Amino acid sequence: MKKSAKQTAVVIFDGACNLCDGAVSVITRHDPHKEFELVALQSIQGQALLSQYQLTDVAMDSVVLIKRQQCYLRSDAVIEIAKRLHGAPHLLRYAVLLPRALRNAIYNFIAKHRYRLFGQKAICRLPKR
Repeated sequence: MKKSAKQTAVVIFDGACNLCDGAVSVITRHDPHKEFELVALQSIQGQALLSQYQLTDVAMDSVVLIKRQQCYLRSDAVIEIAKRLHGAPHLLRYAVLLPRALRNAIYNFIAKHRYRLFGQKAICRLPKR
């Protein structure tokens, strides 16, 4: 994993999911300090990180954020990512005001139906920086 001095976190996302692809585009546009490295879970690097952090069973339905050797899943990952973004996406950090059970129930519903609602790619796009 290539890491610059400014990168402090790795976001592991479903590279075949159109919703996740859109989220990657938002992160790329609103991360002016290039703090996030974006890795598809289908990639060799993604699989290695998931294995290293023992997340292979939970990652298929969750965005994963690894920051300072700590892992964040589901809505916690979204909130932690939003804290570092600029512009409108930064407002997602206020989701922390909702109870975690409610946040994750919403997240899990969307994750479960993401391919049906947003579509799926045959080939995953690797983000360009």
